[in-house]
Amino acid sequence: MAKTEETFTKEEKAAVRALAAERRKKFTPEQHVAEVLDKIKAMAPADRKLAEKVHKLVMSIAPDLQPKTFYGMQAYNLGAKTLLFFQDGEKFKSRYCTLGFTDLANLDKGGMWSTSFAITEWNADVEKQVATLVKRAVKAKM
Repeated sequence: MAKTEETFTKEEKAAVRALAAERRKKFTPEQHVAEVLDKIKAMAPADRKLAEKVHKLVMSIAPDLQPKTFYGMQAYNLGAKTLLFFQDGEKFKSRYCTLGFTDLANLDKGGMWSTSFAITEWNADVEKQVATLVKRAVKAKM
């Protein structure tokens, strides 16, 4: 049977390779922070601006979260597990950046709730929404 399409895109394959490399690293917390800041610096200007705002806000709300990379993206861990991450739009050639939360996040609301959010700009309303999400995500976890 002939294969007509790729199972994974080259960007997805690169993300999986990045995750494998991350798991082999034995970094100090300071080295993890430096790696996250390097990832942010490497982003396209518009995505970088959003990533910097997310980083600053997350660290001000939940300074006990450990910045680390997750599939090559900036992320924030609670202990050994990723709680939330920021995916720049360029990473998978998307038209927007994504703020995502893992199942560790305390976002539960009824029988259905969102775990990822598109971000296209930063303003007071977006900042307030992100702050609320981060606070809810870490509630009773720290």
